[in-house]
Amino acid sequence: MRLAMGPDGQIAPDVRAKAPGRGAWIGVNRVALEAAQAKGQLKGALARAFKTGQFTIPENLAELLESALERSTLDRLGLEARGGTLLAGSEKIETAARQGELHMLLHAADAGRDGCANLDQAWRVGSDREGENIHGLILPVDRQGLSVALGRQNVVHIGITDKRAAARISHSLNRWLHFIGSGKVDDGAEMKVA
Repeated sequence: MRLAMGPDGQIAPDVRAKAPGRGAWIGVNRVALEAAQAKGQLKGALARAFKTGQFTIPENLAELLESALERSTLDRLGLEARGGTLLAGSEKIETAARQGELHMLLHAADAGRDGCANLDQAWRVGSDREGENIHGLILPVDRQGLSVALGRQNVVHIGITDKRAAARISHSLNRWLHFIGSGKVDDGAEMKVA
């Protein structure tokens, strides 16, 4: 993730790496970032990267980064929904899964176990991987957050029907999950973590 220094010397997250000016890249999770910030190591590393000590690191930098990564992932899901590569609704997802058209399966944090299990099974059947431990990923966001991101009501499960879209979502999702310490998505094709 990129941290950018604004004209006022304020350090801010730049998860899309598009802010002008100097930036510094970090590859740590939230716990490591908070520890480095508490020990003063982050300030030293950024002073070397920016070639100056005239900057301010917000005390809640880890929270700002987590929020930015979450927003980036939810924005990506919204873009894929508008692009027509995302399905919402158990029946549509189950049909696509059984026909082998599903490349990624995501569940809201507050999704029911039975609903998740049914869609996971349909995905295994449709991809000829019955008996394997392939299942959808339970996201660290609830149905309300997903519904807002997609501009729809009561989004509990999400199915991705395009391989390239699954890879794009996987990239964004991996960054977020790594930062919060929740696991990793395998190339957007198979979810093996929950």
